Amino acid sequence: MNRVAVALLCLLAGVAAEAADSPLVELGLDHFYNLEFDLAVSSFEKAIASEPKSPDNYNHLAQSILFREMLKAGALESELVSGGNAFLRREKMNPSPEDQRRFDECIAKAMQLAQADLSTHPDSIHSLYALGISYGLRANYNFLVRRAWMDALRDATQSSKYHKRITELDPGFADARLVQGTHEYILGNLPWHYKFMGFLIGFRGDREHGIRTLEEVAAKGKRTRDDAAILLAVIYRRERRFTRAIALLERLIPRYPRNYLLRLELAQMYSDNGDGAAALAAIAEVEKLKRAATPGFATLPVEKVLYYRATVQFWYRDYAAAIANFERVTARAGELDPNTGVTAWMRLGQAHDLSGERAKALACYRRAIEFAPESGVAKECQGYLKRPFRRTDEPPQG
Repeated sequence: MNRVAVALLCLLAGVAAEAADSPLVELGLDHFYNLEFDLAVSSFEKAIASEPKSPDNYNHLAQSILFREMLKAGALESELVSGGNAFLRREKMNPSPEDQRRFDECIAKAMQLAQADLSTHPDSIHSLYALGISYGLRANYNFLVRRAWMDALRDATQSSKYHKRITELDPGFADARLVQGTHEYILGNLPWHYKFMGFLIGFRGDREHGIRTLEEVAAKGKRTRDDAAILLAVIYRRERRFTRAIALLERLIPRYPRNYLLRLELAQMYSDNGDGAAALAAIAEVEKLKRAATPGFATLPVEKVLYYRATVQFWYRDYAAAIANFERVTARAGELDPNTGVTAWMRLGQAHDLSGERAKALACYRRAIEFAPESGVAKECQGYLKRPFRRTDEPPQG
């Protein structure tokens, strides 16, 4: 299966969250979009206690539990779905048994409440919307945690069906098109033989139409316009439409000022667009906010910032500077998320290879393998033990 396509489900930061009706939900969503997931979990737990019959609150809590784990694993960066990224070949995430239990309970409760209402009000837009969100969240979980690819796609299809029903009832409900646009883009990336599966009958898939649908939501949506913008930035990167991605990120950063990933993503987009200087300037701004202990940045590991700087330097062939920064990162790799740690070791080895320092490169590849032996990066490094890394790409054109 095209896992990159299915993985796009997991970058929906908010997964079409229902409109906030209470101060607790408003507060929880503010924490959520600013990566403060512990605080978001606390807010949504209180919202459930205050309004236990709302399926939305259970969806919000399940979503926060999942995204908290994704942040820990380094799974919220757009590298997750960029080209042949090795993260997709990593072992599954391993949330605590308590988090797994709580996530499953929340999804089950949200589905129960929505289905109970639909049994007497089959055209309830609110319940159709909530049920579609529950299936979308479970698709995320099936992909990232259970590594159940077919189950993830099946749940995504079910989510799309519920939200398609909403737009049949109310064509002006732009927010319900978020899941539909995502699903259409995913199917547009799947090999033809997957589209003949029973649960995909009636869904053709069209990458460009999916993108246009998401652009419509980003422009006209009320609840989900920022979710659509975040997802579009990821898709634009994958489609190499970097200028559009940059514009979206520049719109989102002022709205969520404590979300440091948005600024780091902006640096990546500048780099991919051939503007290394702008990329390094964006990273320097993150470092400045970190030094000033700006809310949201105080707890950001400095090694994470150095990793992004070293990555830009690596791709722009400043290997001496990249080596110096990757060495600082790998010295504390155990304190970073697994994806950043193992990739830093590999990039350090590659930089040494490209600098003619084969013995140092071999040592770094072995450290990467030791750091995360079951990861796709480790498997890639096994190949570099046999033959030196060589670049086949052209430098970014500015």
